[in-house]
Amino acid sequence: MTRPFKVLGIQQIAIGGPSKEKLKTLWVDMLGLEVTGTFMSERENVDEDICAMGKGPFKVEVDLMQPLDPEKKPAVHTTPLNHVGLWIDDLPKAVEWLSANGVRFAPGGIRKGAAGFDICFLHPKGNEEFPIGGEGVLVELVQAPVEVVEAFAKLAG
Repeated sequence: MTRPFKVLGIQQIAIGGPSKEKLKTLWVDMLGLEVTGTFMSERENVDEDICAMGKGPFKVEVDLMQPLDPEKKPAVHTTPLNHVGLWIDDLPKAVEWLSANGVRFAPGGIRKGAAGFDICFLHPKGNEEFPIGGEGVLVELVQAPVEVVEAFAKLAG
């Protein structure tokens, strides 16, 4: 089975909780990550701080998320490790190939994400039509920009 795309590395991890401030105490105050941005979306019921570790093409985001309304869905705070984001070298090819091979995607298709990259999500659960899911984990596929693709290609030799 030849895949027409590559998973290059971790783009982000997203951590949810009732309070971003408590999350920031650990990740920013204690571990020294830098807050590089914020993102708020009523549709996604999220208020998040985007933090970073590492530099350049190997920077990894750590998104600290709290719900705008704890009573609404998605409940970004009820799964502490909300999702893992993976750099993908060719997102449209990946979506096409994975769908054709039984992977279930969450609604929304490919769209711009909080950091400005094209993204989509693999559903945490498979179903009858698409039996392959994240087995309880939401997985975000993120289109890697050219400099990230090139940096990982150099590492691969």
